[in-house]
Amino acid sequence: MGRGSRDVSGVDVETLGRRSDWSDVRAVVAGFGVSGFAAADNLLFLGADVTALDDRATPEKEEKAQLLESLGARIRLEPGATSTLPEPADLLVVSPGWRPDHPLLQQAAERGVPVWGEVELAWRLRDPDNAAPWLGVTGTNGKTTTVQMLDSILRAAGLRSAAVGNVGRPIVEAVMDPEPYDVFAVELSSFQLHYASSFACESAVVLNIAEDHLDWYGDPADYAADKGRIYHDVSRACVYNVADPATEQLVRDAEVVEGARAVGFTLGMPAVGQLGLVEDILADRAFLAERYTTAAELCTVDDLASPAPHFVANALAAAALARAHGVSQQAVRDGLRSFRPDGHRIAEVATVDGVTWVDDSKATNPHAAASSLQGYDPVVWVAGGLAKGAHFDDLVQQVAGRLRGVVLLGQDRHVIAEALARHAPDVRVIDTGAGETGEPMDLVVAAAAELAQPGDTVLLAPGCASMDMFTDYGARGDAFAAAVLRRTQHED
Repeated sequence: MGRGSRDVSGVDVETLGRRSDWSDVRAVVAGFGVSGFAAADNLLFLGADVTALDDRATPEKEEKAQLLESLGARIRLEPGATSTLPEPADLLVVSPGWRPDHPLLQQAAERGVPVWGEVELAWRLRDPDNAAPWLGVTGTNGKTTTVQMLDSILRAAGLRSAAVGNVGRPIVEAVMDPEPYDVFAVELSSFQLHYASSFACESAVVLNIAEDHLDWYGDPADYAADKGRIYHDVSRACVYNVADPATEQLVRDAEVVEGARAVGFTLGMPAVGQLGLVEDILADRAFLAERYTTAAELCTVDDLASPAPHFVANALAAAALARAHGVSQQAVRDGLRSFRPDGHRIAEVATVDGVTWVDDSKATNPHAAASSLQGYDPVVWVAGGLAKGAHFDDLVQQVAGRLRGVVLLGQDRHVIAEALARHAPDVRVIDTGAGETGEPMDLVVAAAAELAQPGDTVLLAPGCASMDMFTDYGARGDAFAAAVLRRTQHED
């Protein structure tokens, strides 16, 4: 939709780049959040005629709008601002998450206006004389952790690296930095990939493919296809998950540069051409000349911040991308040793009376929750929120034997309750409701404490989005941690 080329005042949109004359280009930016502001700001810097639209006005957005308006941009922050594509418009740049059936995008398609995401814009704005390669990471879960691990490894190798894209600094801003980078670790969501057509990563990984965003895509095949776009025109290595055949199939289907390799990562013993585990050692059998007879030791599981299986898998994926870029074994080890995950990712909150309380609020879909739950046994699982059309039968079947009990909250908690009734009928479930009154997490923590025994882990891994009750997953995790600490202080 809207990805084609058309002439704009004598300029072919598909030829536009950093050194093009943008003065005749009338660009519309949809969404004025972090990435939207970065896109509008840099398009204005390039000389384009810029209009930015957003249906919500916040004090931060209004302050940024005043800045760009003083430089000549038109900014509309009001309900309904994105309902109509301005006339004339030569290019529409959208922030991540805009559905193809949104009226603005439908109008762009009808009028033949190309639609770019921030990723596509950033790729075109690279300095042709000093274009840092992109190492791309996507997948249903683990993207941010893997990108941050990769960035840590690249920095340990002495490279000027940045974690960008769906995490950290907006990628448009990073590629336009006057001080050039050596390499970018790029997190790419399916939404970002949907609106990117010409970019080409040096190496890329699809960590996993699981049911998610069905409210956006409808068809899981379309979701997987967008993930697979990250492999397009890869020049060095397409990294895939041996335990997830769908990721390997995406590699097989990809059109890559001749000579690009397929490299697997596995929690089992690595075959030739793979990275994996040899007992507790993360080992490389892909990027060394003697790979048919030996493996290169990268680090041990004890060197990592967590021994959880999904965390180790992320480390192997990050190591594969770094090794494809030419990074040494020592830099991989040093980077992984020094890495600590952000908050709300398998973050230990407290240990009280032999019970460990863990915040993994970032586990916002069933696949992420399953990965988290498999790191603990026995476990009291705290779950629920906005299910986004997802199902929980497979998850419950996988982890039923680990569950001491389950505490449910949120709007779609009944979906999880029904899966538990079908596949784990003997597991005790406490339903704390949808948080209509009081502090919902105090109820959750009290219920979890009732279920837990010494040696257990209480794990907040909701498997659902948070916006029914909280601003975001971070606020949900903060509320959980605060409730745990309140209870601890009360008991003291």
